[in-house]
Amino acid sequence: MGLTKPKEAMGENSDEVLMGRVAQRDGVAYSCLLTRHLASATALAGRMVGNRADAEEVVQEAFLRVWKTAPRWRPDGASFRTWFSRVVVNLCIDRHRRPKPAPLEAAGDPADGGMLADQQLAQREEAAALARAVALLPPRQRAALALCYWQEMSNVEAADVLSLSVGAVESLLVRARRSLRASLEPQLSPGAAERRKK
Repeated sequence: MGLTKPKEAMGENSDEVLMGRVAQRDGVAYSCLLTRHLASATALAGRMVGNRADAEEVVQEAFLRVWKTAPRWRPDGASFRTWFSRVVVNLCIDRHRRPKPAPLEAAGDPADGGMLADQQLAQREEAAALARAVALLPPRQRAALALCYWQEMSNVEAADVLSLSVGAVESLLVRARRSLRASLEPQLSPGAAERRKK
């Protein structure tokens, strides 16, 4: 029986090397991949599905796929990060297609003592308006926004994740920004807050 490398030493390996070890059912390598990609995968899923609980379920399913797929996984020119992001995006799109129960209202973030109540309220309203507008976008536009803006991927990387051309991703981003601007301008223009109060 071979000795397993300590987790610290595993962290020095590339994702692709770790995935090769996961294929041999190395739990330490799997744990290292999970630690390395959990936060960014959860952020990506959260931007696409709109709430933390659903995002965590998506990411859990994505990591389960990593474990199940590892023996058959081949990079085929794509990095593990690209392949894994594609898995997360596809799971989010699948979830979007399913019928949804009525959502529970989010509790919101705790108040920041340094900000005035009206500033906090305005900030929350703007964030909620943005979240609502993003939720109304088609899944591929949401995916392109999440990958390019919140995951900070290049258009080339996002195109690889979405299996699209770079031009198609740029087109998705243009349409998404246009839709967001059209939905948000009436709400966030000067005087909109006063109009809402009346």
